[in-house]
Amino acid sequence: MSGPLTGPGREDDPRRVEPGVDDRRVVDGRPVAVEERVVTKPARTSAAAAFALAVGTAAFVCVLIVILSPVGLVLGIIGLILGVIGLRAARRVGITGKGVAIAGLVLSGLAIVVSIAFAAGVVTVLNNDSAVERIEQQVDKMRDQLPTSVEIPQP
Repeated sequence: MSGPLTGPGREDDPRRVEPGVDDRRVVDGRPVAVEERVVTKPARTSAAAAFALAVGTAAFVCVLIVILSPVGLVLGIIGLILGVIGLRAARRVGITGKGVAIAGLVLSGLAIVVSIAFAAGVVTVLNNDSAVERIEQQVDKMRDQLPTSVEIPQP
């Protein structure tokens, strides 16, 4: 071994130096500790993961607004795809966003499940003739309860 030894070893070995001590820089006959700095770039969050979270949130909100449920289904599928892409991107060095991608996947998955459940419920009710008749009776009853004339007060 030609280089200096570092770390644990024999105390009396002349080649042994402590980690962080550079034997090339000597002051008053003693080696001087040299601070080493590593400059790194800050990690970036995957854009696909961020979009997956945004689209997943929008999909979930659309599904909760029942009329926009089909839009929520489409957004949920897009969010699912972006979430998978975001998870793959988060594996690379210098890119983060695994948790963000997982949150986007969860919200997108929930939006898809709720949207499909809502569609299945609507189809089931509409295919049941007795349920459709009950709904028509309720609508007729509410229509009969409406006033025939409405007086608008004049200021």
